[in-house]
Order: sequence, then C-alpha cells, then structure tokens
Amino acid sequence: MAVGFLANEVSELCLGKPALRCLSAAAATVGDALSALRRSGDAAVGLWSCCDDDADGAPSGEAGRCVCVGKVCTVDIVCFLCREENLADPAAALRSKVAAVVPKGGGLVRHLEPHASLLDAIELILEGAQNLVVPMRSRKGTAPRKNILHNHREYCWLTLEDIVRYLLNFINLFAPTPALPINSLGIIDTDSILAVHYYDPAASALQLIPESNLKQTAVAIVDDDGGQLIGEISPLTLSACDLTVAAAVLTLSAGDLMAYIDCGGPPDDLVRLVKERLEEKNLVTFLESLDEELAFSLPSASSSSDEEFGCGKSGRIGGYSARMVRRSEAIMCYPSSSLVAVMIQALAHRVSYVWVVEEDRSLAGIVTFRSMLRVFHERLKSVS
Repeated sequence: MAVGFLANEVSELCLGKPALRCLSAAAATVGDALSALRRSGDAAVGLWSCCDDDADGAPSGEAGRCVCVGKVCTVDIVCFLCREENLADPAAALRSKVAAVVPKGGGLVRHLEPHASLLDAIELILEGAQNLVVPMRSRKGTAPRKNILHNHREYCWLTLEDIVRYLLNFINLFAPTPALPINSLGIIDTDSILAVHYYDPAASALQLIPESNLKQTAVAIVDDDGGQLIGEISPLTLSACDLTVAAAVLTLSAGDLMAYIDCGGPPDDLVRLVKERLEEKNLVTFLESLDEELAFSLPSASSSSDEEFGCGKSGRIGGYSARMVRRSEAIMCYPSSSLVAVMIQALAHRVSYVWVVEEDRSLAGIVTFRSMLRVFHERLKSVS
C-alpha cells in the first residue's frame, strides 16, 4: 500500500465543501432549527456553543471560543412533535429550546484539524462520530458570511459518506479485500436490526426511528410471515418531508406510511385517511397548528416555489423540501456480494447502509459504512 496514502490529510476531503451554517445551542428554538433546515436544504444544522468574551466564569483562554456541540435534522423535530405532551400544542413545542430535540449520545460531532490524517478521521468515526467539523482553508478574495463564521474561521463537516467515497478512489490499494464477499469479512450485523411489521401502527416505530437516526440506518418493514423485507422507514426520507408527516406517523400503518413518504408524494386516499383518523383521535388542531406554523416559518413564495417548500400535489399536507429525496424502497444486497459492490451501491443511492437479504428476500442483516470502515482501518493500521 502506498505510504503516501497514509499521509493524506482530511483537508483534501474538504475541497469544494460549502461552509457550515450554524445555530446557537443556547439561544435557538426548535422552530429556528426548522427554519434553518428549510432555508438551506441541508440534511442537518450544526449547533454551536460559544464562550462569550464578557461572560463571567469563562475558562481562562477560552473567551470567544466556539465549539460545535451537536446537530439537528428534520426527523428529530418530527419525532419530538409526535410525543404525547406535544400533540395538544405543536406550535408551543416549536418554541422550545433546540436542546429538547438534540439526539442523545455524546460524540456525534467531533472537531478535527485540517492537517489531521485520514486515519485520524476514520478512528473518530469508529468511536461513534457522525460528522467531523474541519476548519476550511481561507479563500482569497472572498469574505465569509457572519452566520458561518466561528473563531474567525469558516468550517465544513465531513460525513461517513465523504470518507467512503474518498476511499473508493483508491480502492486498488486495498486489493484483494474489496473483492471479497461481505459474509467473509464479518461486517454483516444480524443482532441490532430495527424492524416493524407491515401492518403495525407506524407510531410503534417512534422509538426506533430516533435510534435508527443515531445508527445512520433505517427501520425495516417486513411481512408478518416469512420476515421478508418489503421496504423501510428512513430518517433521510422523513427529513425530506414537511412537518405534517408527523400526522401520518400518528395515524397510518407502517406499510401505509412507507407509501405516504414515497418521493412521488402521498396518494390522495392516504391524505384523506390521515385527516379522517385525526378527527377520530380529536387531533385535527394538531394538523392545523402545523400548517399555520409552516406558513409562518418558511420562506415566502416570492423566493421559492410551493413545491420546494412543502406544498405537495394534495395541498400542504405531505409536501417535500427542495433537497434530494429518494424512494422508500429498501436498498438490498446478498451475503455473497463483494465489499466494493456494496460500497458502490450505497454511494449511488446516497445511503450509509445496505440491507442484506437471502435469495427469498428474507432479512438477514445490514451492512453500514461504519462496518466497512473497520475493514479499511485494519488494513491501514497494519501498514502504518
């Protein structure tokens, strides 16, 4: 393996990356986070904690220092609104401090200097980090915007996808490992699969969706008989919907929710079914309140089209944001699939996992970017 590859710095992965937009972890509300996500079209927004220059008790030498302490995505907000205590007044819930929706689990966001090695980045990922915050090299002739400037520097963040995509460019250096079947590499997870049955209430997945978001996977939907994989409830797809998808989660079956969040837009009959069941549960005001909040918090029609910000073919309910969305069809491979084939498959579909199924489509496990990185980490450590 080329020695030079081990010396590659993470700054190489930052080329062309946009500057990270951020919110104050102390001052921002859940509604602020929602507005920031909708304006930017980003999958997540970073939360920053700063030691104020004038703050009493700021640690010595820490005054003015800012640290990214977490991130929030739309699915965090959707699950928050589905909590029992927030059903009566979702507008009030959106006025809560953003800390209420921050995923529980330390170390999801870690800082890394641009001169750090690729191996350093992989090790932080294997320790549990989802995003690596890296200072960007200054660009001549450009003035950074205030809302993306911390410690007088601009930052970007790197994801598992960025690192796996970068490794794919040098895949020949790891031969013959990439050509080996995944069942020979010990990377198929068979123990911690998150799944619900097709006819289960979608609300039964409310505990699993945040967990799948932390694991950067999804909740599998399987049939009641043979455990065959039918589809999935993906945090990524849920994050592409507007907040009214919370009403669908509360009222539909898992199978119907899968159809509802499909990128083609929810069928009219499911939209009607959601409204009928909200009436049965005395939750009509829940949807009305979300509609009002969306109309208030999202950018005006003069700056974006209705389709971009939440008005699907059936009106406000069931809309999608402007960023890329994908279908709720599960991405699958077989135990005999090669590592490189599964890498390419995941990257092509912009997911960080691939379901593993047997020939009859029965669910056998899941392979994640993190488990793939363990394989490459072992190879890199062996020659470092």
